Formats: sequence, structure tokens, C-alpha cells
Amino acid sequence: MQPWHSQDRHVVRLDWGPAAAEALSTYAVAAGSPVCAVVVDVLSFTTCVSVAMDAGMRVHPYRWKDESAQAFADSVGATLARPRSATRTEGGVSLSPASIRAAGTVKDLVLPSPNGSTISAVLADAGADVVAASLRNRAAVAAWLAGWLESSSGTRAQPAVVVVPAGERWPDGSLRPAVEDLWGAGAVVAALAARLEHRAGPLLLSPEAEAAGAAWLAVEERVAQGLRECASGRELVEQGWPSDVEIAAELDASDRVPRLVDGAFTAYGRR
Repeated sequence: MQPWHSQDRHVVRLDWGPAAAEALSTYAVAAGSPVCAVVVDVLSFTTCVSVAMDAGMRVHPYRWKDESAQAFADSVGATLARPRSATRTEGGVSLSPASIRAAGTVKDLVLPSPNGSTISAVLADAGADVVAASLRNRAAVAAWLAGWLESSSGTRAQPAVVVVPAGERWPDGSLRPAVEDLWGAGAVVAALAARLEHRAGPLLLSPEAEAAGAAWLAVEERVAQGLRECASGRELVEQGWPSDVEIAAELDASDRVPRLVDGAFTAYGRR
């Protein structure tokens, strides 16, 4: 990565998808910076993680949605999330917040996903401390990040917060930037900037992070409507999963901060 792509003049940085997540985090770690990375996948991975944290579960992200996922789930003694289509008639847990809310006694859950799960693993491999953010816990995550920055302020290099809106995939596998993830990332950025207002000078937010915060402020008062009408929301509603969109719109409903520890997201409270 070239320095001009690294956003290294700023504390809070933002870029899309797994390639950028790896590049930004690796660059910052190599520069000696403590790095906390925030993965945002509103419809639906990080919303699922947030709901699972509220239920006392641990969530194991897994990169691949193939036969190896079951073997991995067996190896960690966890329940494997199934495809949404399979649970429509047979029940069970899937990458659906509503199914997780109804899951009952599940303690450990494996969530395969090409977006949020993959990015979580990439960020951890790059040496970042990883947390999962959604609209449900954006204020709690912002408070946790403010505490993390305070505790990291005495280090040799400037600490970095790397915010990664996951996006979705086009049929050819290429990245589709998804507006709900821009809003979710911006919601975290805006809440963090508000907490750090006394030191929120021009070096706090990169222009990329600042733009995401502005996008959030433009939709904040009508976010439930925005989620229903955006491309990803319409897809879920028209395929019969409107409750998943409703749960994703539960702004600040959770005070749990999912932190990736030893390969699993575990709930932490605000610092």
C-alpha cells in the first residue's frame, strides 16, 4: 500500500471490503500503531453478532460457506448456522437475526459469511483488535473505542481505528458497496467523534471516515425507512425476511461490544 492510500495522517480511517481491511490494518501495524478494526455488515452479519451477544452466545466467524464449515463447527463444539432457505421450512439458526433471537439454548454459533465473517478473519490475521458494529450497538462500540484510544495514547506510534464497511457481492464476486454498511460505519464514526469532541481536530477523521459520518447524519432520522428501501433491504423484504430488516434498525438497542478473542466474538460491556 502506498502512503497516500493509508489514511495515516488520521486516527479514524475507513475503506471497503476485505482487501482494504487487510491493506489498511497491515500498513498501520507495520508502522507500529496499535490498531482496533471495526467490521460493519448491517444486513446481516454484525447485526446477527449483536443479537447473539445479547443472548449470551459466542460467535465464531468462518470464511467459507462449504462442507468444511460443519467440520469446523464440530471442532469447536458449536452450532453451525444454516442457509436462510433451509430454515424457512425446517427451522434452525441462519444468518438471520430473527432466527438467532429465537434460537434458545445455543451457546456457541458458527456464522459462515463471505463478507462480515471473512473480513473479521482478515483483520485478526493482520494483527488488529477486532470488534463488530451494527446500528444496534453503535453507541456502545463508540464508547468502547474512545476507551481503547485513551488506553493506547501512550504508545510510540499513533493508534489507528480502522472502520470497514463490508459491502455485498455482485454475482461475479466483485464488491458491491452497500449503503446500509456506509450508514452503519458512519453511525459509529459520528458517535465516536461526538465523544471525542474536545479533541476532534482535523486529524481525527480521515475524509473517508468523515464522509461516512455525513451519510449517517443524512439518514439518521429515517433509518428504518432507509433500510427497507435500500437494495439489500428490499432484497430481504421481498424474499420474505422483513423482520431481519426491522431488527437491523433497532438503533442503540444493545450495550454489548462483540470483540474477537481467540477466534470468537465475545460480549464486552462499555469501557
